[in-house]
Amino acid sequence: MKTILVVEDETAISIVLKAYLEKERFKVLQAFTGREAIEKFDHDKPDLVLLDVMLPDINGWSVLQYIREKNSCPVIMLTALGDIDNKLQGFKHGADDYLTKPFIGEEVVARVHAVLRRSTQIIENEDVVYYGSLKIDFQAHAVSLNGVELSFSPRDLSLFLFLAKHPNRTFTREQLIEQVWGIDFEGSDRAVDLAIKRIRKVLYRWPETEGTIKTLRGLGYQFSVKEK
Repeated sequence: MKTILVVEDETAISIVLKAYLEKERFKVLQAFTGREAIEKFDHDKPDLVLLDVMLPDINGWSVLQYIREKNSCPVIMLTALGDIDNKLQGFKHGADDYLTKPFIGEEVVARVHAVLRRSTQIIENEDVVYYGSLKIDFQAHAVSLNGVELSFSPRDLSLFLFLAKHPNRTFTREQLIEQVWGIDFEGSDRAVDLAIKRIRKVLYRWPETEGTIKTLRGLGYQFSVKEK
């Protein structure tokens, strides 16, 4: 049974979310402040966090930053702020998805299922994952193949780790630039193509039967691996 941490200071909304998620057989934990969210995240280690931006003490961005310093637990931001700048801020800080209030319970459940599917990993142990002979340590920012550490440039490593945190999810060049280069990047999206080419060169000994960085023509790039 997957555990979902709902961080929402409006009691009525929290109760509704809990009811919808429990109907889908999730175990639901509730937190009503940022501090309570951090305590429950550390103690209960949820599989996904639904995180409101506007909290009475520590705001949602700070809680998200704390979570990302710990591991790659999926986070869906909940907020009444619907403008594009807030969405970009959420994705820039590592949010996996974004829901704007008012929303319907069925939509939240659908997004939770989708994000959990995308974050499925072959073997998971906090910040270290294995895809066959490839080992990725997100905490140490290290990648090794058959026990031999691979060498990436800092920017290429950031791009690879971002893709690896979201296995089997396709990202456009524009999304990758926002996530890795930053929304203020003024260069061409060709920078993404060149970085992917360099990453593939580093990974050339990794068997395609275990995984690959796939190009989806007209759509973007995907860290493609076998799911459980």
